[in-house]
Amino acid sequence: MKTINEQPFKEKQSLELTIGSFVITTFLFALYIISNEDPTVLVIAWPFALAAIIVNVIMFIHLAEKFLHLPQQRKEIGFKILLLLSNIPITFFYYFIVMKS
Repeated sequence: MKTINEQPFKEKQSLELTIGSFVITTFLFALYIISNEDPTVLVIAWPFALAAIIVNVIMFIHLAEKFLHLPQQRKEIGFKILLLLSNIPITFFYYFIVMKS
């Protein structure tokens, strides 16, 4: 008789990355707005945005791989993927506001 060792998916880095990316992006956006659209803030923000994109893509690939290989935890992993992807529309919203100004 086969027993299934079903342990919960204990991966916290994706949630920390999602929240961290959101907080830092929102802080930089607020700083840009408060500073009367000072271009110096953009000099700081664009390298962060590029690094955040790269790190988030790496985390997405990691979660997608876990989603495929751990069918018992797909619900939890899928939720983490959705949280990670939720930063995309928020970042586009900030980007459009900055480009309109």
